[in-house]
Parts: sequence; C-alpha cells; structure tokens
Amino acid sequence: MQLSFVTLMALDKKDRDILQLLQTNASLSLAEVASAVNLTQTPCWRRIQKLQDDGVIQKQVALCDAKKLNLGLTTFVTIRTSQHNEQWMQRFVTGATSIPEIVEIYRLSGNSDYLLKIVVPDISRYDSVYKRLIRTVDLLDVSSAFVMETIKCTTALPLEYAE
Repeated sequence: MQLSFVTLMALDKKDRDILQLLQTNASLSLAEVASAVNLTQTPCWRRIQKLQDDGVIQKQVALCDAKKLNLGLTTFVTIRTSQHNEQWMQRFVTGATSIPEIVEIYRLSGNSDYLLKIVVPDISRYDSVYKRLIRTVDLLDVSSAFVMETIKCTTALPLEYAE
C-alpha cells in the first residue's frame, strides 16, 4: 500500500471567496466572479488559474437532476470481503468502476470494507447492477439501503478549514 501526502496550499480570503462562488455556480463569468470578490479580472483569472494548476479546482462539471434522467432510486451498498489482498482489490475496483450505475466507491475502515452509491430507475435495475457486481469477485456480505428521502446533497466543500 502506498501512502500519499497532500501538500496543502495557503488560501487567503479572496481564494476562499472565489471557490465559494465557483462551487455554487461554476458557470459565472470571470467578470462576475471578479466583481463579487472585489478584484479586477486579470488578478482574479490568475487566482483561478493557480487554483486549477495546484489541483484545488479539479474540474468543472454540470450537475444533473437524477429524477429527470429517470434515476429515481438511490441505493447505498456496504460490502464486506474476507479477502484482503491486492489481486482481489484490483479485480473488485476494475469490476465496480466499469458499472456506470455505481457513481461513488469508498474503501472504509470499520465493519464494512466498501461503500457504494448506486443510482438506477427502479429495484429491478438495482438487481441487475447487484448481479453484475457479484460476478466480479467473491463477496462476504452485501447490504443495501434504499434512500427514502434526500435531506441534503451538495458537492460544495466547506472552506473554513482551508488556511
């Protein structure tokens, strides 16, 4: 297992303000962002460019409404395995990442080894995803929890910890 160390970059209030705006609406024009943070366009552009170059801003995407795309069922799946070796993990990661309905995968500490977020139209499509998943590798336990109501869902990260 390889450890990775992340170099933290110093962010001032202007950088955090820019990030807050872009996390809320990345389609704002440079002029709108610069005006909102009290900068002229060139220094604002340089700051945004540096945030991109340093990997703080990884990419800009369009967030879609799952229900409007007929993806009304969100399921969180916890997985436990009895195999903790590199070969098993590579097969699992390759198999799970190739299933487009699995939109998030996390390796965990604690009682479960992995947490998956799956979006599908209905239970029968979830069952299809489940069957594809269990064909990839042997699993000790798979538990599913179906989302009844979404209380909060955001992609915006809290910025008060960035120094």
